[in-house]
Amino acid sequence: MHQETPAEPPAESSAEAAAEPAAEPAAGREGGCPAAGPELFTWEFATDPYPAYAWLREHAPVHRTKLPSGVEAWLVTRYADARQALADQRLSKNPVHHAEPGKTGIPGERSAGLMTHLLNIDPPDHTRLRRLVSKAFTPRRVAEFAPRVQELTDRLIDAFAEKGEADLIHEFAFPLPIYAICDLLGVPREDQDDFRDWAGMMIRHGGGPRGGVARSVKKIRAYLGELIHRKRDDLGDDLISDLIRASDHGDHLTEAEATAMCFVLLFAGFETTINLIGNGTYALMRNPRQRALLQESLSAGESALLATGIEELLRYDGPVELATWRYATEPLTLGGQDVPAGDPVLVVLAAADRDPARFEDPDTLDLSRTDNQHLGYGHGIHYCLGAPLARLEGQTALASLLTRLPDLELAIPPEELRWRGGLIMRGLRTLPVRFTPPNVSDAE
Repeated sequence: MHQETPAEPPAESSAEAAAEPAAEPAAGREGGCPAAGPELFTWEFATDPYPAYAWLREHAPVHRTKLPSGVEAWLVTRYADARQALADQRLSKNPVHHAEPGKTGIPGERSAGLMTHLLNIDPPDHTRLRRLVSKAFTPRRVAEFAPRVQELTDRLIDAFAEKGEADLIHEFAFPLPIYAICDLLGVPREDQDDFRDWAGMMIRHGGGPRGGVARSVKKIRAYLGELIHRKRDDLGDDLISDLIRASDHGDHLTEAEATAMCFVLLFAGFETTINLIGNGTYALMRNPRQRALLQESLSAGESALLATGIEELLRYDGPVELATWRYATEPLTLGGQDVPAGDPVLVVLAAADRDPARFEDPDTLDLSRTDNQHLGYGHGIHYCLGAPLARLEGQTALASLLTRLPDLELAIPPEELRWRGGLIMRGLRTLPVRFTPPNVSDAE
């Protein structure tokens, strides 16, 4: 395996092709909303979307808006409506139901022949493909993977611990899920740095809002197709080998489906975990009392607060701001609003998970919150398949950071942080931190 030095830090989110907002953000700024309604998809909105979402929940809970890409879609912001929409079979995941399917979805997936994956299909094909891949994410399989996640976590922290400073996105949150998902898929160690570089391209704009992503998608598609061919002659204990075995035993998984499945697991799996670690660490630094409680719990060898804490961080400022695209297959009523057939619907998970009608004190971070049926990983048949692995990675990363670097603090003023512009994902571009190097504290 090549030396594990991270790729260039991600700049812009690739997720679902939002155009770049108009002005530079400043993290942590408080914002109000005018009586006529909030301005959406600006840099200031990206920094702190929660006041705007609060306004929409109260005044326009199912709101039609024009997205930066030019596509018009309905935003669903109340928890009850969001939960209904996520499970409503009249809202299809298949972009053929939209008049302009090329303007939605993952950039480059159509031209690369990667459309047949779990984010784009409905039952019965969705049921069949999900059943095949779900074996990789059983609690037993994820538990078996835990030592590897801890090994990766420790190795990455080791690489910057003695410096006393780091960019936690660039040097930690970004490479950790890349190497983990590569291991799960069965990508050889010597090829994993290439995957890391391609993933970096996917969350940078490159030559434009979609161009860099599309180029990366084509590279990944070509590599995965070749790797599947090689695996047929040398099956191993990995997800790609399992998909090949399933196909050979009559489950009718085509090569195109297998390639698309591996691609979407990579695409959906790494950016969410980057943001979970980054957003979660930042939230803990901004809430010192909650952080202290978690550190005390970890020092005592307890795990309960870590478990509920990850769920609270997913709710409070989760990695996925909007659920992926849905399309009305027939006229329907959602939250009292008539939605015509063919219209795209975007469920705003970040707004639903701050709904005071569902969560007490929703704008307060409470790591011990137990009544926490957040929608951070979705709901219904499209509930995130990789949620168990993401939780493992998030818990391992945060516990290791807080234990090994106990005085971790933000290295710049909060208002200097920058959030990536994008439509679906929510995450920081960088997270500069400083801390006492472990060898210094040990010597003292």
